Amino acid sequence: MNSAPTQSFLANDGDAYELQMGRWSRRLAPLLTAFAGIDRAERVLDVGCGTGNLAVCLACHPAIGNVTGLDLSPAYIEHARHRNDDPRLTFEVGDACALPFVTASFDHSLSMLALQFAPDTDLAIREMKRVTRPGGTVAAATWDTRGGFVAFRMIFDAAAMLDPHGHAARARAYTRPLSRPGDLAQAWCAAGLNDVVQDMRTLRMDYASFADFWTPADGSEGPIAAFVGSLDRATKARLRDAVRSAYLDGEVDGPRSYAATAWVVRGTVP
Repeated sequence: MNSAPTQSFLANDGDAYELQMGRWSRRLAPLLTAFAGIDRAERVLDVGCGTGNLAVCLACHPAIGNVTGLDLSPAYIEHARHRNDDPRLTFEVGDACALPFVTASFDHSLSMLALQFAPDTDLAIREMKRVTRPGGTVAAATWDTRGGFVAFRMIFDAAAMLDPHGHAARARAYTRPLSRPGDLAQAWCAAGLNDVVQDMRTLRMDYASFADFWTPADGSEGPIAAFVGSLDRATKARLRDAVRSAYLDGEVDGPRSYAATAWVVRGTVP
């Protein structure tokens, strides 16, 4: 196993992550667990758990004995620990590419919105397979960043029109691993998992106003905030104005709702 910590996601503040993505991962979590068919087990692992939304969703099933959430960000793990008092939930700091668990120590392993940011996605998948017992399920969800994530595209498409740096940032954001049709299924099969099925799930992202939409982009978490934070004040203001025009779309400020599609995959350990 690789012992060097690995991550390519800006992760500093649990509250800020909840505003940026946690509120949407709470909607995606039940869709992933239902697709994976996991509603009973002695031990389940949540890889790249963030602030714990998938782990909490799994623990809603009384027939699940224990859920361990693991994330490389100490800030996210601390947030998850403080907001959850269910004794069946355990949160640990650790690396998806070097899981600190013995082989076959979990009945099932899942990952939601995290594998795209692992520097070695194949290794992370193999690690999930390694720590899952034979016959157990390994499942994951990743955003369809190029074709199915409208709010994400509104910002990066506007950035690409402003300058070459924005164009390069959009290219990196849209071409992350495991974001295209068939990517997850191919990776699951390459890892040697059986009965592999890939599908998609779509939810709505609801915003109260443009301020609600833009505030996470001007924050501290994730790829959009990392890009926006790299801009000088004038360029950031131009980007904000361009995105605001797209959000308003000729109407008054107020609520908007955008579709977001995630790829989901499941397979079993031989």
